[in-house]
Amino acid sequence: MNAINYSCMDVDRLMKRYYLPVAYSLIFIVGLVGNMISIGIYLTKLRPWKSSSIIMVNLALTDLLYVLTMPFLIYYYINEGSWMLGDFMCRFMRFAFHFHLYGSILFLTCLAIFRYVVVVQPFRAMQVQEKFWGTIACLTVWTIAAAETTPMLTIVSLSVDKDNNTQCLVFASTEPVTAVREYSWLLTAIGFALPLMVVFFCNIGIVKELAKGPSPTNSFRNRAQCMLVLILGLFVLCFLPYHILRGLWIEAQHDMRMLNSNTPACSGHISQAVYLISRPLAAINSFFNLALYTLSGNKFRRAFLSVFCRERWLIKASLRIPRMIITKATNDIPAIP
Repeated sequence: MNAINYSCMDVDRLMKRYYLPVAYSLIFIVGLVGNMISIGIYLTKLRPWKSSSIIMVNLALTDLLYVLTMPFLIYYYINEGSWMLGDFMCRFMRFAFHFHLYGSILFLTCLAIFRYVVVVQPFRAMQVQEKFWGTIACLTVWTIAAAETTPMLTIVSLSVDKDNNTQCLVFASTEPVTAVREYSWLLTAIGFALPLMVVFFCNIGIVKELAKGPSPTNSFRNRAQCMLVLILGLFVLCFLPYHILRGLWIEAQHDMRMLNSNTPACSGHISQAVYLISRPLAAINSFFNLALYTLSGNKFRRAFLSVFCRERWLIKASLRIPRMIITKATNDIPAIP
């Protein structure tokens, strides 16, 4: 039995030592470059803004602010779970993850509501596309996300393991388990389940409206359907596994405390390992958000492609200019009589 438990513990350590740093590094690179380009495009090429543009910029800003904290997480896990940046940075890191998570969920919910109004109630389309409503929606999202996740700053804390290493515990592994359990269920209900229901019913309404005449153009219909699939995919593939597996891991710890056991069984280690897998999945929504920006309209897609076309042209030019200089210099050398 002890051998089995040690093998399960090895899975935990391997996940933290290799899987998390690699996953977070990939998210950091793609998220940093992609969101900086997206924000730059919105700021320089897509004026004047509509309400949806304001929401998109704030969503990209949320992603960018979160990925900027990832180097600290990457270093922490590469350093075999030894935290050296102090108590405040530990609390802030865990807060940043959840603020980004629930902020992204709310911004996506706002996009679904705005698209529902535009499609189902077209007589209000001009009104809902005004910048005023986009600003109000973003201020509301920032406020609600902060209210939902600010308790993280007091709940999360440092811990010292048996090897005397200081650990920055994730929210789901923090003591006391009872308080964490109650707060987790509250976050899941208000921060995830309720927005999921709103997004689902908005998408159902949009699908029904698109199914009846007069039929919109094929490009509009295809773009609308792709956005519906993408937003629902974000909730199902990124957010749903994290909330389910976080709940299972907290329940496993709660059961362990009820049994007065300080060492989790192999099932507990498996629950933790699967929960570890879901954490980068919850953060990988920034990949899907980049696809969402390209589907938001043809202007963004053309501007996004023009950035890479310009970079490719600059690379070709930088390679050709030295060659042209060498060729010209060779031609200017007088022939030897």
